[in-house]
Amino acid sequence: MMMGFGMFGAMFSVVFILVIGVFVVTIAKGVSQWHSNNQSPRLTVDAEVVSRYDSVSSHRHDNHTHHTTTFYVVFQVDSGDRMEFTVPRNEYGFLVVGDRGKLTFQGTRYLSFERQ
Repeated sequence: MMMGFGMFGAMFSVVFILVIGVFVVTIAKGVSQWHSNNQSPRLTVDAEVVSRYDSVSSHRHDNHTHHTTTFYVVFQVDSGDRMEFTVPRNEYGFLVVGDRGKLTFQGTRYLSFERQ
């Protein structure tokens, strides 16, 4: 009888450690990306909006569903390279496919787009 509980305890410990490990790795990656962006130069380049989309994720907590929307815009620079950035909701609606202008970014962080 004690052996079954011991096996459960061991499995619970392994799962608990894995969950904590995933949590720690996720935080470490976020901090690393934030630091890397801060160390990168701010660049302003000629670019065109080539695509935009949003992604909705749902989270359920205490019988309530919470929806989070993330907005993405893909820019193409004159060299032909494409860059995808998460953009704020208040700017997403003003960025239209085909718009040309000056894209300012720092690492993977979108800063602004000034239409020309």
